[in-house]
Formats: sequence, C-alpha cells, structure tokens
Amino acid sequence: MRMTPLDVQSHQFAQRLRGYDPDEVNAFLRIVSEDYEGLVRETDSQNDRIRRLEARLEELSAQEQLLKETLLSAQAMTEELRSSAEREAELRLAEVEVRAEKILDASHRRAARLAQDIREMRALRTRLAESFRSAAETHLSILETLEADPEEDPLVQGLVEGTVAYLQRDSRGPRKEESNRELESPGPAAKGSTIG
Repeated sequence: MRMTPLDVQSHQFAQRLRGYDPDEVNAFLRIVSEDYEGLVRETDSQNDRIRRLEARLEELSAQEQLLKETLLSAQAMTEELRSSAEREAELRLAEVEVRAEKILDASHRRAARLAQDIREMRALRTRLAESFRSAAETHLSILETLEADPEEDPLVQGLVEGTVAYLQRDSRGPRKEESNRELESPGPAAKGSTIG
C-alpha cells in the first residue's frame, strides 16, 4: 500500500526504553513528509505533463497520417491529371493532324482544279488567238482583193474598150463558143453591157 505524506507525518512509533529522541524523530518525519509530498506533487505534475504530451503526440500522429494520406492522394490526383492531360493533348494533336490533312488535301485538290482551269484557259486562249488570226487573215485577204487594181483582176481581163466583156475561164470549149455566139448576135443583156 502506497503511503501519503500525511501517513508519514502522523505515524506513531511505540516508545521503549533507550529509544530515539521523539522530537528528533518527529522533526525528521516532518522533513521526510514534506520532501515526500514535494516528490508526489512533482510526480503528479510529470504524469499530467506526460499525459498531455501523449495526447499531443497522438494528435500529431493523426495529423501526420492525415498529411501522408493527403500527400498520397495529391500525388495520385497529380498523376491522374497528368495522364489525363497527356491523353487529351494526344487526342487534340490527332484531331489537329486530321484537320490539317483534310485542309492540305483540299488545298491540293483546289490547286489541281486551278491548274486544270489554267490549262483550259490557255488552250482556249490559243484557240481564240488562232481563230482571231484566221479571221484577221481572211479579212486582210478580202481587203487586199478589194484594193487590187481592176486591170490586174483576172475577171476583168477580157474587158476591151467598145466591146462586151466576157469571162474567160479555164472551162472547156462549149462555154467559149457560146460566149462567141453571144458576141456575134448581141441580145438585150449584151446591149445593156456595152460601154458607151
């Protein structure tokens, strides 16, 4: 059984002959009781402090565990976000590549159409130039014919002053004889054709 300072101070010893001096024993018991009381108080104080420190340690341990779990959760979330961002970036990159390929393909098709249109326009220009050249040459030939001296005109070579002009062609004789007969017996057409 644990003794208290009061037990030490109030303890009574049996008296015998030639025993210790009671005053000295009582003074000593008082000193021991006070020291013992101080030790008990200090022990209680230390025990209380130990309890507080243990409670604080448990609290800090719980916070440490919570921090560890939070850190692990944050790391997992960061990893998941990074992985998700990489997947999204890959998807967007693939979409951009597909879109770029479509745009490039459309550009190639448009360039091919434009090149074909240019070739067709050049061919049309060449045909138009040839057509205009041919028309111009035809018109120049007509102009040259119109500007030619009538004396040099082969159709007027048979024109002789005071006689009826007739056409000499490279045809066979019957046409010539018929023209000669017309000259010998002039008809109404020949009369109107005489140059007066």
